[in-house]
Amino acid sequence: MADDGNVITNLNLDGPASNGEDTGPAAGIISQYVKDLSVENPNAPASFQWTDTANIDVQFNIAAKAIEGEVHEVELKIALNSKGEKGTAFIVDLSYCGLIGMRGLEPEQMHMFTYAEAPRLLFPFARRVIADAVRDAGFPPFMLEPIDFNGLYLQQLAAQAAEAEAAAPAGNA
Repeated sequence: MADDGNVITNLNLDGPASNGEDTGPAAGIISQYVKDLSVENPNAPASFQWTDTANIDVQFNIAAKAIEGEVHEVELKIALNSKGEKGTAFIVDLSYCGLIGMRGLEPEQMHMFTYAEAPRLLFPFARRVIADAVRDAGFPPFMLEPIDFNGLYLQQLAAQAAEAEAAAPAGNA
C-alpha cells in the first residue's frame, strides 16, 4: 500500500492523547513519611508493674494542605494516651503524612480523596508505627482498630448539610 501523504489525526478528546500521554483523571500516593513522633513513658519503670486496667484514649484528626500544583500533603494525626489508677503509662503522638497527587478531578472528588481515601490508604502504615512505638516503650503493641474514613467523611458531610439547612432562613424571612 502506498503512502498518499494524508495525515490522520486522533481527535478523541475523551481518551488518552494520541502520543500515548496519560491525560485522564488520576489520584494516588506519591510518598509517605513520619512527620512527627513523640513517645513518652513518664512513670517507667514503675508503670511496668501496674496490674490495673488502663483506659486508652485515642484521638485522630486529618489535615491537608496544598504543596505545589497537583501535589497535596495529607496529615493523619493520632494521639494515644494510656492512663490507669496509678497514673499515665504511656503517651504516643504521631503525625503521619502522605504526599498525594491529583489531576483532572472535580473539586468534590479531590475533597473526598483528600479527606477519606488518602487517610484510608495511610492508616495501616500509621497503625504499624503506633504499635511499634508502644512496643518500644516497653508495653505490648497496641493495635488500633480499623477506621472507616469513608463512613466518617459521609457523616461529616451530612452533619454540615444539616447545619447549613438549620441556619438557612425559613420562608420569606
